[in-house]
Amino acid sequence: MSCGEPHETDCSEVLDHLYEYLDREMPDSDCEKFKEHFDECSPCLEKYGLEQEVKKLVKRCCGHDDVPSDLRSKVMGRIELIREAEAAGHEPPAEAVSPEQAPAVAGKESKDGAASSSQTSPPGNKKYA
Repeated sequence: MSCGEPHETDCSEVLDHLYEYLDREMPDSDCEKFKEHFDECSPCLEKYGLEQEVKKLVKRCCGHDDVPSDLRSKVMGRIELIREAEAAGHEPPAEAVSPEQAPAVAGKESKDGAASSSQTSPPGNKKYA
């Protein structure tokens, strides 16, 4: 989506990073550029407002679920492993990637183009790492 007007920050860049802006996960300098863009661009401002309302709705409807106590430490541990591997210029270790993501990270595909998993679970086993 683009309003067709020239902006310092392109509409596609703003929309690609909209959730980072909504979640306050970007540097202050980028936030300022996005604020300026929203002041100039009504289509992007409208999209921002819509996504902001969706986020509020999800928080209101789903924000009360209890999370297992060890989930945060597992997620943070995996993030740290991935960051360390990326900083060293390596692929993330297999234990840092879920079984569903492992083939995509390794770039392995089967003959039909579908990713194949090197880890298989016994039938009926619904436990995930």
